Amino acid sequence: MINKKKKKIERYTDVYTLGQHIRMSTNKARRIIDQIRGLSYEETIMILELMPYRASYPILKFISSAAANASHNMAFNESDLIISKAEVNDGTSVKKFKPQARGRGYLIKKSTCHITIVLKNISLYKEYYKEYKEYGTVYIKNRKIFI
Repeated sequence: MINKKKKKIERYTDVYTLGQHIRMSTNKARRIIDQIRGLSYEETIMILELMPYRASYPILKFISSAAANASHNMAFNESDLIISKAEVNDGTSVKKFKPQARGRGYLIKKSTCHITIVLKNISLYKEYYKEYKEYGTVYIKNRKIFI
């Protein structure tokens, strides 16, 4: 058996953005996040610009912010980025009182959410797979990447 020297894949291929206390419902943000998880950066930008939902604009800002961090801080190319992890969690609820009849107060709860988006650079993986597969298709998280 011949031992081939394998190239090491760099450890720091992830760039993330975290937005906390965003004033929207968690379920409404999850509806959009579920559609873009696993897509490339360019596909995601096109999809989010055309979505009619109000929650798509803050998510678009987070993704573009993460891509700007990746290109500026780590010198990644934006065409090689994919969304590897995207999640929405519950935040604290803002509580307000609305005055009612006879001096009573009615509690209004406004929900917030925390959005985390992680972008991964796949150019290093493309080079890794080219050594072992000259031509073919590589699957990363159920998405085809042609090499």
